[in-house]
Amino acid sequence: MHRPSRRALLAAAIAVTTSLAAGCSVPAPRRTGPAADPAPGRPVGGGEPGRALLLQVVAHPDDDLYFMNPDSQRLLDAGVPLVSVYVTAGEHTGVNRVDGMPKTAPDRAAYSSARRQGLRQSYAQALGLPLFTPWRRGVLAVGGGRAAERAVLEHGGRRVELVFLDLPMHTPRRYTALTALWEDRGALELPAHRSAGSPVARSGPYDHDGLVETLTGLLRRYRPTVVHTLDPDPDARTGPGAGRPRDSEQPGYSDHEDHTAAARFSWAALVRWVAEEVREGAPVPVFTATAFRGYYNRHWPKNLPPRVLAGKAARLVPYGGDPSWECGNPSGCGDYGVGGERPLTNRKGWVRSTHHRWPGAGPRLVEEPGGLLAAYGVLGLRAVRWRETSAGVWGPPEDLGGGPLAPALGSAVLPDGRVLLLGIRFAALEGHGGPNRREVVLLEQRVPGGPFLAWRGLGTPDTGAERSRRLGAPVAVTAPDGRVRLHVRNAARGVAERVREPDGSWGAWRALPGEAVVQDGLAVSLDAAGQTHLYAAGRESVRHWVDGREAPGALPLSGSTVASAGGGLYFRPPASARLLGPDGADAGLDGFGEVRAARSGALGTVLLGLDVAGRPCVRAGGRLRTRTGGPAAVGAPALHVGARGVTVVGLGPDGRPWSWRP
Repeated sequence: MHRPSRRALLAAAIAVTTSLAAGCSVPAPRRTGPAADPAPGRPVGGGEPGRALLLQVVAHPDDDLYFMNPDSQRLLDAGVPLVSVYVTAGEHTGVNRVDGMPKTAPDRAAYSSARRQGLRQSYAQALGLPLFTPWRRGVLAVGGGRAAERAVLEHGGRRVELVFLDLPMHTPRRYTALTALWEDRGALELPAHRSAGSPVARSGPYDHDGLVETLTGLLRRYRPTVVHTLDPDPDARTGPGAGRPRDSEQPGYSDHEDHTAAARFSWAALVRWVAEEVREGAPVPVFTATAFRGYYNRHWPKNLPPRVLAGKAARLVPYGGDPSWECGNPSGCGDYGVGGERPLTNRKGWVRSTHHRWPGAGPRLVEEPGGLLAAYGVLGLRAVRWRETSAGVWGPPEDLGGGPLAPALGSAVLPDGRVLLLGIRFAALEGHGGPNRREVVLLEQRVPGGPFLAWRGLGTPDTGAERSRRLGAPVAVTAPDGRVRLHVRNAARGVAERVREPDGSWGAWRALPGEAVVQDGLAVSLDAAGQTHLYAAGRESVRHWVDGREAPGALPLSGSTVASAGGGLYFRPPASARLLGPDGADAGLDGFGEVRAARSGALGTVLLGLDVAGRPCVRAGGRLRTRTGGPAAVGAPALHVGARGVTVVGLGPDGRPWSWRP
């Protein structure tokens, strides 16, 4: 049977829902997104020291539990207030049952209500309260005649706030509503869904611009210092059947369409928030942003060790609930298909991994003339530089521009001491069927420790806007001959390289040889002979290139991102806490997540990672040190080995750097 094109489906969806809105006054949609703002020199908000708030935006109830933990839970445990925004009502088909339950008629309002009850149960447990603890529930005006349901719970100085915008998951003809709204070129409106028992009696409809404005308004209201979103640029599926929907994955991509659309709306709102604040004369807002992979998790080796996995899965058990529970909600006590052991036995395995869309987010450290450190990172979607005023004491952030940038920067230091910063820019994020592109951008320092030249675009290794969206986080290294090798994961899920010659000219992009299909989170280092070693975690094994040539020999399988120092490989096997080094030896740094590695003449290889409790720990000179106090780490802390010894620098939830001398 002929399958209509996706664009035809969207056109039909738009026609149907536009007809429902006939007679309403519909504002003309904005046709272009906020322009890029790469010029440096904007004031950056200082914020209140220690003031932190996590705001996460997801498509459905349970996306936060499946894809953003343990990161969210660790911040909540550290006392950071959490606001979770659910864009859709999560009503789907309205069927809430598991095997053995009697069949009942679909009831979308009840199913949506039961999922909210599950969220309240999960977050009550996360705060150390009984599952059925009452929440304060009320109505939050979000502009444009629209209203959201808000539920608040506080305990022991910690606070969770849940905000439900209640967009429907489907148009009247069952097309995915959020995707249609993102692509809409006309005047599509989506009527708000009403969940059973909700305090919101009525809410105005959403069009494209209305949803961006609502999310921007929530950012203004809460002024988060940490933002979590889903993945705006999901991985492609390849092979037979890749173009057909499978297990709720969208045609051609390994994620749900709602996840992708909600993430695009979220990043469009972040871009607009920063642009409007700056335009109105306010400083650049201080926040870090992280996007999390979704259904990607099922397609790659799992990366959470047993203890971390157990804690993550435990958050889903009260969310799933059970039909026998007496929770006080007549519509149901959770999303029953997710209860019990089902998160761990589900063949899709979503709960068994947590992946960042752009690994490597966190400070990049450079020792400046005089011996003090400079740290580079992304704050408010813009590159910034912090400088030590004395050892371990950091000055305010200096805006370097470049925005809007993805959260991970690559860096290299030239032989004369000048710094190169490399980022991924949202070159266009317009919606309405308009451009949606990413590009690699470069910032080059004029003199060591000094100002920078203007931002420069380095293009992408893949032609076409759609393929550009699958760019990975950049990594770079300077070879002894003065060449800088820049590497990114490309649209084919291999690795692309571009080389800067000693005279400052850049060669063309080229794909590295071999049939490698790899994850993002590349690692590069130099060996004693000055050769460049690049490692990437592949589907069957770690892949290895030396000076751009594929290295012979098989390497083990890694479940997570890899690290390298002195040309050697450090990795964790799938679902394992053990970090293994060259020749498979135990490196003595159990934990999870990203690892940093450096070589020291006095200490040998120095390793930095997070233990299974999420605390930074360093292995150096045969000894293990663990940081037991101070602010939590947002993103991966950075490692510097120099004349002062070992220094670890991380970014706290308040957007300020901290230092640790283990």
